[in-house]
Amino acid sequence: MARTGGPAGPTLATVAREARVSVPTASKVVNGREDVAPETRRRVTEALDRLGYVRRPRAGGAAYPSSLVDLVLPALGSSWSGAVLHGVEAAAAEAGLEIVVSAGLTTPRGYGPGRGRLHRLAARGSAGALFSRAELTPSQYAWLEQHRIPFVLIDPLVAPPPGVAGVGADDRAGGRAATAHLLALGHRRIAFLGGPRHQLAPAARAAGHRAALTAGGVPRHPAYERHTTLAPADARREALALLALPEPPTAVHVCSDAMALAVYEAAAERGVRVPEELSVVGCDDLPESRWAAPALTTVRRPLSDMAGTALRLLVALMAADGTAALRTDLPTRLVVRASTAPPPGRAGTAPPPDRAGRLP
Repeated sequence: MARTGGPAGPTLATVAREARVSVPTASKVVNGREDVAPETRRRVTEALDRLGYVRRPRAGGAAYPSSLVDLVLPALGSSWSGAVLHGVEAAAAEAGLEIVVSAGLTTPRGYGPGRGRLHRLAARGSAGALFSRAELTPSQYAWLEQHRIPFVLIDPLVAPPPGVAGVGADDRAGGRAATAHLLALGHRRIAFLGGPRHQLAPAARAAGHRAALTAGGVPRHPAYERHTTLAPADARREALALLALPEPPTAVHVCSDAMALAVYEAAAERGVRVPEELSVVGCDDLPESRWAAPALTTVRRPLSDMAGTALRLLVALMAADGTAALRTDLPTRLVVRASTAPPPGRAGTAPPPDRAGRLP
């Protein structure tokens, strides 16, 4: 539901339905915007009076604009956050909404908005909120519900409770495509380096990786699947451990571009050439994947489209549209660049393992 002027008052969505207009249009009238047709303004004004809608005042008496939407990002300086912000801004402009951007707080398990930030969101009368890669607590979900603030999760870290809206990517398909690409090149010793097992995206990519191995007739090698934090330093440490195995992998499927570039560092430290001796596939398709040397083969996750979809879903929730899909996963796509090649000493596709399951 959309925000109200008071805890028990009508929502802006209620006013919009009464006046037969969109929530952003009703918001424009509430906030005195001039780009509204006279007849539309009359209907909204009459609905406001009829329903007794009262805007939430700020200290000093003026009203906070109810066309505000909060976007909480895990950090403000990364290219990942930049892609999300780009998508939200474009969709918000189409909807006539303004965006307030802030960075979340790091928690033991991920990113969360923090209690103080939620209170500030309510105090300024935001119409709704978008939480990017956040891991909200049960008490935070309850707080948002109590204050009737509609919200959508962008790329949620963990599965949200039933009824919570979220937009992500088809990471299982992406993980399968990445490993299938390496299999097609002839690799059979393929490692997977993923993020925390409890998080949605790393778990889905790992499932896709395993499915591709099974489809290719390649048995799983337990030592080749590793999970760590998303920090590049931890990815580098795990990559060094993989390269130190008696039979090291000839390819590594990594669950983020930043972690994949850490694998580059580990390979350089061991004197292993990419892609001549080690193929690497990342995930996200951030700008740095194109700038890397060699340019990184990766799975493109449509971050800007995910963010824009989340904003449009939020607008639907603000309008109390019960037909809106609460979970949307956008398709991923493999982008082949220069970091993948056939395994050492082999051109083209290699044969599968023998019947005993031995790797060639």
